[in-house]
Amino acid sequence: MPRRRRPDLVLLGAILALLAIGTVMVYSSSAVKGYVMYDDPYHFLKMEVIWVTIGLVAMILAMRFDLQLLRRWAKPALIMAIVLLIMVKIPGIGRRVNGADRWIGLGPLSIQPSEVIKLTMVLVMASILSADPHKIKSFRKGLLPVLGLLGLVAGLIMLQPDLGTTLAIAGTTFFMLIAAGAKASHIVALGGAGIALVVAAIATAPYRMNRIFAFLDPWADPSGKGYQTIQALLALGPGGLFGLGLGQSKQKFLYLPENHTDFIFAMIGEELGFVGATIVILLFFLFAWRGFRVAMGAPDPFTGFLAVGLTSMVSIQAMINMGVVSGVLPVTGITLPFLSYGGTSLVFTMVGVGVLLNISRESR
Repeated sequence: MPRRRRPDLVLLGAILALLAIGTVMVYSSSAVKGYVMYDDPYHFLKMEVIWVTIGLVAMILAMRFDLQLLRRWAKPALIMAIVLLIMVKIPGIGRRVNGADRWIGLGPLSIQPSEVIKLTMVLVMASILSADPHKIKSFRKGLLPVLGLLGLVAGLIMLQPDLGTTLAIAGTTFFMLIAAGAKASHIVALGGAGIALVVAAIATAPYRMNRIFAFLDPWADPSGKGYQTIQALLALGPGGLFGLGLGQSKQKFLYLPENHTDFIFAMIGEELGFVGATIVILLFFLFAWRGFRVAMGAPDPFTGFLAVGLTSMVSIQAMINMGVVSGVLPVTGITLPFLSYGGTSLVFTMVGVGVLLNISRESR
């Protein structure tokens, strides 16, 4: 058993820095909305502090957890997560928001099963890939079971519907397969098949096609399909080099929808400018570098694949979110890890990075 050391302090510092920026920006971007909706400008800040506290406790517990127990619990946890995904479609249990069945109501609170499945999928994939590292070279014995599981989970998430989370899970699995040594021909074929499936998913859903048209020319319908993209760009543009100043956003006056959740990066660009946005991007690069470094020094294949999956999961989600906000990608509902307001997303992300920090304590 490798000697347990302190966790990777650079990785921990990047996580805490992103979390601190996120807490400040959640308050700055949500104060107006909190006053209008709840007659309390601090409403969302209070809730965020609660979730951050729960997340930090969860991270600390995950840092001290027996990693081999995670391997044993991976499959039961996946079954539970799949059951939760099914439950969102049950009337009276699932909660519909903005036309999507992504939440399960728990009184005044709600849980988002897709956030649970992201973490459990990484655990199960790490367990499968490490059981017999040579099997992944075989399409029938190694790759096909992985694709079957991915197809089941992706199908359930698309029923919600949630293309953004599906892409994040598929991308994470893709990187884990590369790390496991899957054949290049298989990887290329999977990449091509994945692109074809995404195109089909967009073409068969009118609202997704509308998002593509809005992405290509948001000004064609500035008050309709292109509204969100335009408002995000109108937040990023005026920020300039150093921003308008903390708390000085104009877009937070109910112009930009989801400004404290999916589009919080636009608020960062408006108030903190190019410098602030660049710092956030560099912190995510720092997180990815240290995370993959932990994976390379992991003491065994299971924890190595687990570190790859956890690092990829956060990094891919961050890239998708910032790409959407900056107009590089079509709009899809996916949060920015550590920074966006939210309960289930933040807590399970903190559990994931807690496991990653746990691995770093044994990493060579």
